[in-house]
Amino acid sequence: MANIKECTKLPQRLSGGHRLCGGCGASIAVRQVLMGAGDSEVVAGCATGCLEVSTTIYPYSSWNGSFIHNAFENSAATISGAEAAFKGLQAAGRIPADKDVKFVAFGGDGGTYDIGFQSLSGAMERGHDMVYVCYDNGAYMNTGIQRSSATPQNAWATTSEVGSAKDGKIQHRKDLTSIIADHHIPYVAQASVGYWRDLVNKAEKAFNTPGPAFLNIMAPCPRGWRTKSSDTAELARLAVDTGFWPSFEVEDGKWTMTMPAKIKKDGLRPVEDFLKPQGRFKHLFKPGNEALLENAQKSVDEFYDYLVKRCECQ
Repeated sequence: MANIKECTKLPQRLSGGHRLCGGCGASIAVRQVLMGAGDSEVVAGCATGCLEVSTTIYPYSSWNGSFIHNAFENSAATISGAEAAFKGLQAAGRIPADKDVKFVAFGGDGGTYDIGFQSLSGAMERGHDMVYVCYDNGAYMNTGIQRSSATPQNAWATTSEVGSAKDGKIQHRKDLTSIIADHHIPYVAQASVGYWRDLVNKAEKAFNTPGPAFLNIMAPCPRGWRTKSSDTAELARLAVDTGFWPSFEVEDGKWTMTMPAKIKKDGLRPVEDFLKPQGRFKHLFKPGNEALLENAQKSVDEFYDYLVKRCECQ
């Protein structure tokens, strides 16, 4: 169980002073995830994106430890190769058999849900002993806030504009966490930077699970969401509290809801509490768009019910 005092004693694997925006959810996700590795040595890889370009501006690096920058689409392939090489050197006796090294790959939703999905799926299917972390901010933020398959329905993006022709993105967002769970790997979880203890605990499970593990993390982007930098943590909590981003895990095929106790007691908050502070959804609250808001609530309710039923079927 994550303890805040103990967490402060752990190595700081991502230094402050990087160039990510104030309130960026990605850096919060990375720091919380790496707490789950404890004192182990870590080899990290990162797909090209906000996280990479803002933490590794030559000749500087914010990463304290082994770090590999790879292309937009192959973070999982790179780290799976590093893990395989490590295991091969151990088998050859060139690295001590008891040496403990954790391997982790990071990617945004564009590099994970979309152009990196093939390498991710392959690494999970092959069974590499690694953790893949997606920091999901709902668009290709680094290249101009273009829509991705993680962008929510009706959200504004620069390639899904709001106007007379359409009201933001038309399609539903992809349920990547369930897709990876259906690869039948040992550990899969969905979490949010707004609930740090839940995230650190899940990261610890992921790092200590032999074989592949996957974490999908809600990581708000003030620039792309059109929100205040100071609102990141609250929005990340609201994503969970409204059921927009349910917290759950799949451990050896067993699905479990891990929602906060207050949700179990009082129920979900209306999804508009999460949507209203965000500029990318402001059109939903204009007169005449009530049906869009109702549909957003319906979609959240249906997906939450799907997860509850899947957990109850265990």
